[in-house]
Amino acid sequence: MTLQTQPQPRTRTRTALVIGGGIAGATTALALRRAGIEATVYEAYDSTADGIGGGLTLAPNGLNALDAIGAADLVRDIGSPMTAIVLHSWNGKQLAEFGTPPGVAPMQFVWRTELYRALYAEAVANGVGIVHGKRLVRAEQDGEGVTAHFADGSSAGADLLIGADGIHSTVRSIIDPAAPQPRYAGLVSFGAQVRDSGLASTEGRTLMSFGKRAFFGWWTTEPEGTGRDGARRDGSDRDGTAVWFANLPRTEPMTAAEAHAVGAEEWLRVLTTAFADDRSPALDLLRRTDPADLLITGPMESMPEVPVWHRGRMVLLGDSAHAASSSSGQGASLAIESAVQLARCLRDLPQHQALTAYEQLRRPRVERIIKAAARTNSNKTPGPVGRVVRDAVMPLAMKLVKPEKMAWQYEYRINWSEPVPAPSTAATGARTGSAAPASHSA
Repeated sequence: MTLQTQPQPRTRTRTALVIGGGIAGATTALALRRAGIEATVYEAYDSTADGIGGGLTLAPNGLNALDAIGAADLVRDIGSPMTAIVLHSWNGKQLAEFGTPPGVAPMQFVWRTELYRALYAEAVANGVGIVHGKRLVRAEQDGEGVTAHFADGSSAGADLLIGADGIHSTVRSIIDPAAPQPRYAGLVSFGAQVRDSGLASTEGRTLMSFGKRAFFGWWTTEPEGTGRDGARRDGSDRDGTAVWFANLPRTEPMTAAEAHAVGAEEWLRVLTTAFADDRSPALDLLRRTDPADLLITGPMESMPEVPVWHRGRMVLLGDSAHAASSSSGQGASLAIESAVQLARCLRDLPQHQALTAYEQLRRPRVERIIKAAARTNSNKTPGPVGRVVRDAVMPLAMKLVKPEKMAWQYEYRINWSEPVPAPSTAATGARTGSAAPASHSA
């Protein structure tokens, strides 16, 4: 599709450098393009991210945000609805089942590589330049603009620099050398896709097991060619494809590189031991997993509160500013929301006001969701006594939880055509500041 742009007054942001070419970066460039702002994406890696990463859930609010810029059909074409989550204890006892609140569309499961590919292609089709092999090392700014300097000796300039470069953001450290670093959540994550899983379809539900030693989740699709009555159209008895993921508690932190160095075969052995006593499909799915197909996601991390989101002509977006744990199911959706809201603010306000308005719109919401996800992570690493208490209390607690109370996460909508008002001066001015040194290096 071709985005319809809106006229951009010359007194406002006209050009932007987007640092980071992942899902957040491509969405940001698309949103800016629709707002009438010329954006170029600079990606550190020489190649695209095709084939990298596992699956993710896109929440209804993330889809709503893509709808605001006319890109939601990209997800509808590649996603699979997830209608409910069912929680079990290690012995197979069901602890709880919950779906999206009444009247709210289900989450969509997508493979990260497919979502990345779709957004990348859409950005290019709409005139966004994406340049690879550009690893940011420092940036300079003044009253006229900002200049990014890359490891290969090249540089680029624009009115604004946007850090969409993930949880280990270089831009975050350039904006604030004292910025906090990612916090290890005590879990190492893995996943895989298993064809001919031997399991019946979970009918759109994601099943999860709080195991004795680790956390396991899975869901299974209908076999290709299955009719509405469940019968195979081609007469075969092939089972559906399963997707599984695991969170393995580990006290000592390790980097993603260290996790990969252990090797897939060794990790599968470790995971088989961890799930040996659990009454779940974990062991069978692990046995059916080809080591070549194991996704070693690495340490689960989250960001503490980031005090400074923007300074001068530089601003953070997505995981660089508000990295929610994967337990939230909201990481990609929050990044997409932020991309769209930042574009709206830059469209309607002078830059210094736009960045303050953007933070006022986003910070309270994302920090509330991050705190909720942190509580979920603590349930995955409770220890023997805590496990017994959790399994005893959770069924009662979940009965008291009304789905409507979660609607605030999923019903969030962005009205693209509504003008963004000027920000209040008291809420974030002390946290961000408008002045900045002329240059920083990381």
